[in-house]
Amino acid sequence: MFTIAALYHFTRFDDPAALKAPLAKVACGNGVTGTLLLAPEGINGTIAGSRAGIDAVLDHIRALPGCAELEWKESHSPTPPFGKMKVRLKREIVTMGQPDVDPAARTGHYVEASDWNDLIGRDDVAVIDTRNDYEVAIGTFDGAIDPKTASFGAFPAWWEENKHRFHNKKVAMFCTGGIRCEKSTNYLLGQGVEDVFHLKGGILKYLEEVPASDSTWQGECFVFDGRVSVGHGLEVGPHLLCYACRRPILPADQNHPGYEAGVSCHHCVDETTYEDKARFRERQKQMVLAQARGTDHLTGKMVPGKT
Repeated sequence: MFTIAALYHFTRFDDPAALKAPLAKVACGNGVTGTLLLAPEGINGTIAGSRAGIDAVLDHIRALPGCAELEWKESHSPTPPFGKMKVRLKREIVTMGQPDVDPAARTGHYVEASDWNDLIGRDDVAVIDTRNDYEVAIGTFDGAIDPKTASFGAFPAWWEENKHRFHNKKVAMFCTGGIRCEKSTNYLLGQGVEDVFHLKGGILKYLEEVPASDSTWQGECFVFDGRVSVGHGLEVGPHLLCYACRRPILPADQNHPGYEAGVSCHHCVDETTYEDKARFRERQKQMVLAQARGTDHLTGKMVPGKT
């Protein structure tokens, strides 16, 4: 069983580049895979591995400047959710494109998962889903507003166009694990919104702690790993991933005339060129050959549990 740790922490790194190689060495040396992003504003990512491997990486991160109070969320998977380990340098650990936004300075009021239903059920509270449109499409909270943004960087423009809708309203926001809300609540506070709240630990914490019988969540939650989606109790959902556009699809969507494994789905069949599709077909061919060999197509290493 693989342990999956989703984490983020806002803190000031004066030289993120100097942190990259030692972090990668600890992760790779302990058989941990996934992606970790480093930026001047902190660290973000999801990793998977053995219990001992994850603990080693988390211990290393907690020893980084300002990261002693690091929090993370754990789940489990019987299969490896990532093919390899990547540590990348970024300008932001979650891209909003607002240089004045500083979650380390202040954020909205945290709301525990157990208190979320009571908050969003109030008439004076507007609930906003800060995730991308394809994530919202497979699940969200009852009554939540979908900004229909293709990327988090589009949120400020959406707010500017729609802020009149929230006059005299308290604003409650949520996202997958909480990181986007750290920035979006800071942004709204900077825009003069006084009462801003966000779901502590995000949707994942809510699905982990709130029983399905008491839940106001509908559908599944998209996750950025091999599970694709999860539901209540963080049970793996039914979704697959289109490897052309990285959007979630259901098994039934494979019957759509626009679907070709690894090449296109009904979402993206008209979005890519003939050359793109030829390239995707070659990639899919290599993936199938690697699967037949029991190896990861990116690294060439044997996949645990395969012969």
